[in-house]
Amino acid sequence: MNIPTSINTIIRQQPYSLLFTIISGSHLYGFPSPDSDYDLRGVHILPIQEIVGLKTRNETIEVSEIRESLEIDLVTHDVKKFFLMLLKKNGYVLEQLYSPLILTTSPEHNELKIIAKNCITRHHSYHYFGFAATQWKLFEKEHTYRIKPLLYVYRVLLTGIYLMQTGRIEANLIDLNEVFNLSYISDLIAQKLAGTEKSALSDINVDFHKREYERLRNKLQEAYQSSLLPETPSANAALDDLLIRLRTRSNKL
Repeated sequence: MNIPTSINTIIRQQPYSLLFTIISGSHLYGFPSPDSDYDLRGVHILPIQEIVGLKTRNETIEVSEIRESLEIDLVTHDVKKFFLMLLKKNGYVLEQLYSPLILTTSPEHNELKIIAKNCITRHHSYHYFGFAATQWKLFEKEHTYRIKPLLYVYRVLLTGIYLMQTGRIEANLIDLNEVFNLSYISDLIAQKLAGTEKSALSDINVDFHKREYERLRNKLQEAYQSSLLPETPSANAALDDLLIRLRTRSNKL
């Protein structure tokens, strides 16, 4: 994809070394509208002098700007905070780590992707159950029945099912539907791509989508119960070693 120059400019202006930065949000999920903002996510490395005091600062950096008519939202976490989130059942950070829409990278980014395979557990399913429930409530509450929350419902449920079945992260709904072959997904995506972020669905059958939501929740539950993924992560020692090396290297720069 073509990366707007304003995105690269914002990344170059960040105050700390970056382990990686990626594009998340609708662009990653496969259904950006023409007016979709760019959700940038990444990991920065605080130097030792900023973490040895009584209070660690700048563990999370957030930048929201409009440049060249583009709304850009950048969030980066310090490497220690990100590693600790990896050790929890946090699907967001896994999707960021394995995003194919890479803006900046490093050898340690690739190393982390290998290590993080041992962070994935059966209990990541809870993240996808919770996210889907939140988006379904949002969809039902808004009587205009916007496309975006409905697509998020399907995206997160299919990502969760696929993760439980394969142990791999896939956040792109177009690619997921090549596996699950749900006939209505292509039409929903087409409507989102042609409309705006707040577009409403045309000719919506809410009862049908409610049945599909419940069916896929049940399928995620079944996938969780039969999953061969481990109960707990086993990457603690490898993450600790990588963190020490990153801190040491940062202190020498």
